[in-house]
Amino acid sequence: MSKRILSLGVALALMLVTAALTFSITMVYSQNEFNRRVSDIKEKEALYTKIEEVDNIIRQNYIGTIDEQYLQDCIAAAFVQGIGDRYGQYLTAETYQSYLDSNNGVTVGIGATVPKTLEGGYLPVIGVTAGSPAEEAGIQAGDLIISVDGTSVVGMSADDIIAMVRGEEGTTVSIGVRRGTDDLEPMTVTRRKMAVTSVTYRMLNDTIGYIAISGFNNNTVDQFSTALNYVIAQGAQGIVFDVRNNPGGTVSSVANILDILVPEGPIVSATYKDGHTEVLATSDANEVNLPMVVVTNRNTASAAELFTQALKDYNKAVSVGDKTTYGKGTMQSIRKLNDGSAVNLTVATYNPPKSPNYNGVGV
Repeated sequence: MSKRILSLGVALALMLVTAALTFSITMVYSQNEFNRRVSDIKEKEALYTKIEEVDNIIRQNYIGTIDEQYLQDCIAAAFVQGIGDRYGQYLTAETYQSYLDSNNGVTVGIGATVPKTLEGGYLPVIGVTAGSPAEEAGIQAGDLIISVDGTSVVGMSADDIIAMVRGEEGTTVSIGVRRGTDDLEPMTVTRRKMAVTSVTYRMLNDTIGYIAISGFNNNTVDQFSTALNYVIAQGAQGIVFDVRNNPGGTVSSVANILDILVPEGPIVSATYKDGHTEVLATSDANEVNLPMVVVTNRNTASAAELFTQALKDYNKAVSVGDKTTYGKGTMQSIRKLNDGSAVNLTVATYNPPKSPNYNGVGV
């Protein structure tokens, strides 16, 4: 009897200790969470107070006319810029619509391909679409964009310059370019809505197929399938994939293309702010069993780097080209705001099937 009572007592004691520990841990967590929320409230209060103070001073003293919509856009843009997110961006309602069109493989622009990096403070043109307004105006690959509508681009980001070049269909934009050492007379280019051709292909010889991918958007998958079927039908015994100057695009489109090429397994996962990792896409057992080479350069970025590394992870391809690629291994998420504008923020790092994340390192 005494042994049973002792066992019960020990059990009760353990239960009390466990309950006490659980209560203590819960209290510590709750206190930390409470402190964090109080801190957030104080920081927000300080931010809003400062904005209100600046707003009051301006409205009481500024002699000019305030464009309220422009002011709101600038405040939102500065807010995103101020958090230090390299790829974060505020998009006006018009810019957000252009973003959606671009992801769907449609764009209003001039038909010039540019990277995300500047060259000596200017934006290099790395490609010009055949039959595009840019080609018709005389812009060539290798030119540097030095001004837009008479405004020098020095001090601007690549995204800012691109936003200035884009605009409404049928409107014109004046583009100043430097060709070699010569600054040419500004060229007037009429913006046009164009279906984006992101895949081109041909046979290099009787046995080698060549497929160039300039970006990954929602129509790239169908274009890629057409190109792959063509080179295989022509008797390709090996394929060269060219992703030089490919700035990336949507994770879903590159994942769908990789699904065609690689065997069963994970394609890409993402690691979020809270530390958890989630598999975003997997491949089925179907694959293409041909030797593959991926050609890259320092402007191969983001989804194009994932394309390259995933093929290497599954031993489907080797990569050749510049020593390293751009090194963008982060994922952005865009959130639409009530007025039709949007905020694009970095929310995760994304990972190839087997290799570590390559952000800041390259492939």
